[in-house]
Amino acid sequence: MSKDTENNKNNPVNDASAGQNDQQPEPAKGFLGWVERMGNKLPHPFWMFVWICIFIIVLSAITSYLNLSAIDPGRGESVYARNLVSGEGLRWFVQEVVTNFAHFAPFGLVLVMLMGVSIAEQSGLLAVALRNVAFAVPKQIVMPVIFIIGACGNIGSDAGIVIVPPIAALIFSKMGLHPIAGLIAGYAGATAGFTANFFIAGTDVMLAGISTQVASGINGGIEVSATANWYFMIASTIMLGLGGAFIVRRFTIPRTKNFAGANMLDEAELEQNKGMTEEERIGLKRAGISLLIYVALIALLVVPSWGPLRDPDTGLIVPSPFLRGLVPILFFFFAIPGYYYGKATGTITKADDLLKHMEFGMKGLSGYIVLMLIVAQFIELFTWSNLDKILAINGAEFLRTTGLTGPVLFTVYMIIVALLNIFLGSGSAKWAIFAPIFVPMLAQLNYSPAFVQLMYRVGDSITNCVTPLYVYFPLLLGWIHKYDKRVGIGTVVSLLIPYAVILFIMWVVLLFVWYGLNLPIGVGEGIYIN
Repeated sequence: MSKDTENNKNNPVNDASAGQNDQQPEPAKGFLGWVERMGNKLPHPFWMFVWICIFIIVLSAITSYLNLSAIDPGRGESVYARNLVSGEGLRWFVQEVVTNFAHFAPFGLVLVMLMGVSIAEQSGLLAVALRNVAFAVPKQIVMPVIFIIGACGNIGSDAGIVIVPPIAALIFSKMGLHPIAGLIAGYAGATAGFTANFFIAGTDVMLAGISTQVASGINGGIEVSATANWYFMIASTIMLGLGGAFIVRRFTIPRTKNFAGANMLDEAELEQNKGMTEEERIGLKRAGISLLIYVALIALLVVPSWGPLRDPDTGLIVPSPFLRGLVPILFFFFAIPGYYYGKATGTITKADDLLKHMEFGMKGLSGYIVLMLIVAQFIELFTWSNLDKILAINGAEFLRTTGLTGPVLFTVYMIIVALLNIFLGSGSAKWAIFAPIFVPMLAQLNYSPAFVQLMYRVGDSITNCVTPLYVYFPLLLGWIHKYDKRVGIGTVVSLLIPYAVILFIMWVVLLFVWYGLNLPIGVGEGIYIN
């Protein structure tokens, strides 16, 4: 599952996390207290979008009455605001509400992707794979690897956030370091690096769907694939691992040295986490073999020049049916090894168990589905009224006149997203707000929708670790209070702030290097449209 399906910062804490903390966390003070109070006052994202839709409707009536327009630089034609309050607007809305929702691009993509991931997750394959990689790495590289595993853990729901911190605590204890340092490191890697990955994850699918929906009217339609940011995110994962390891050694370990509970290592728990049962070993072996066979089959359909998944007219891979059909391909990438692992370990005993695992994944999507109902209406209302085009054209012209069109603009944009992320946790909800404004606006300056999406992902990810409103933050507190009950919210956030600040700076520098060298950011995607 993605950050959007589970990690709504306004949701109550689950019982599991509450049970680990037998004392009420002390309220944060100062700026942190203000952040906590303001975040708790925000309504559910659904109601935020309802009010935004009302605002768009009223604004369309006012701008239409004032005959507001802009000249499309590509076509040389005037674009006028359209009135949603008019009879024409009302007829369009009544007829298209269901279509707007049913045809909303991210909807089906996310459902299909997460059904496959749910099989691998619920069978136990993802948890065992993450656990064994963490314990298998040499001591010299364990810190960057913990960060990398935490970031890559988002491929299977929020598995990285739930699994990596307690494992990191055990590993740190065995190394003679404070387990709280491991908890902080594992949590920071899984949250601040949430969008980075070596693999294509649900976040890629979800955001690309919204980007494609918004970019469909640019230059005859631009398609943003799930692999649009892949190259940059692979490099980002390595960067986060190296940067996170530096922060652990420089800031976290010295700060936690005198915390209580340093000697509370549970050897039995450590051995239990390190070891595997015979069924798990057999399951991993069968899952690995099945995955290799599947990957070889897909390669056979793509790599040869006659491959049926290449473009039938040009013979190219970019674009091709392979990239357009990446979501169902990824479904089987997770479902097949998950099935064979589950058969070996007993988590899948009959065919109906596959359905139960997929259904379990869909239960967590109920809030996402409801949210997408209103998000789809917002995007279509914004598009039909022509306010998106007018805002994009005039906004781009304003940026040209101010000179704010390069790295300064990128930095300001990412900082705005990062600050908003402290209060509003839904990644797709924020992108649904930003995409209709910034994708067309920066397209006027020749920046590709995939690049605009990439910058958004950096800002949306980096402050996850520092906000007390994140749904897994109380779970982190519960883990920490197992060792030292005196540690409060302010102390935890102060331990996490270096990760947000330093990793954000490193991420921005990496992006500027990419921008300066004009490197491809993903499969068939560059920084510029042309």
